[in-house]
Amino acid sequence: MIKKGSVFYTDGWKSYASLEQYGKHNVIDHGKEFVVNHNHINGIEGFWSFAKERFHKYHGIRMNNYPSYIKEMEFRFNNRNENVYNLLIDICIVRGQFSAELH
Repeated sequence: MIKKGSVFYTDGWKSYASLEQYGKHNVIDHGKEFVVNHNHINGIEGFWSFAKERFHKYHGIRMNNYPSYIKEMEFRFNNRNENVYNLLIDICIVRGQFSAELH
């Protein structure tokens, strides 16, 4: 859900033009510049590249599961330089989120 008054930074793709109705829409024209006042869209472009590469392996995702897949991709992207298995063990067992015993 988009909140009224949000601030958006996008490239010049025409489908983003309607964002103005929700808040301030700043367009970064890659033909002229890549950063405007320390704001850029490279981070989100990197995330989508990462996510699309992994989504391709699933051969389709049900729309009702899409938010969960996005959260998984967010976790994987933010921890892409970590050993995810060890990180999950740390989160689930060491931090006490779940019992070490299997029920």
